[in-house]
Amino acid sequence: MDDTTPARPEPRADRRGRNPRGQGERLRADIVAAALRMLDELGDDQALSMRAVAREVGVAATSVYIHFADRDALVLAALERFHGELVEAVDQAEARAAGPAAGLRARVLLLGRWVQEHPGLYKVLHESTLNQRVAMSFKQELAERTTAAVRRCIDAGLAPADDAAAVSLDLRAAVHGAVSMRVNQPDLPWPPLEEQVDRFLAKLVGLTPEAGSR
Repeated sequence: MDDTTPARPEPRADRRGRNPRGQGERLRADIVAAALRMLDELGDDQALSMRAVAREVGVAATSVYIHFADRDALVLAALERFHGELVEAVDQAEARAAGPAAGLRARVLLLGRWVQEHPGLYKVLHESTLNQRVAMSFKQELAERTTAAVRRCIDAGLAPADDAAAVSLDLRAAVHGAVSMRVNQPDLPWPPLEEQVDRFLAKLVGLTPEAGSR
């Protein structure tokens, strides 16, 4: 696994007793972590049940409902937490890269590798019924940071002058299409992800292979 990939949720704990007073936030975090593990396995928010999450954590179902009114609230909290971890990991990958072009490439590659590690969470985050019913505004943060990364390439003269927001949207659409097809049609003769990403960066952003070393 790439060392920048967000850490997998912690493994299931043994059945727990009553939380000591003042540890409600710890229980909430454990519930969210269990939901993340299960969503990644199921790849479907509708297949998740509050009772199943309670069993995974080792508490009564009423303890889950104390923190989350319904399944949608729990799934949203789980996805927002993981998305935040993903944003942080992507930012770190870019920060370690040598220059704006390499930084943008590092961002895109990490996203692709994340999907390979967590296809179930990807489907829930982008293809689920919840995604269709509820506006997940927190996803906009990653889009805005990708646009900023594209703008840095343009400002550095590594890519042609253009509308960074439009270029970023094209790039994100291409990447999401590619990773979604890899998840849903894994038997196709896929090229290495790195090769596909480099083509997207060349054709949609205007980066050349040499730009990544500058």
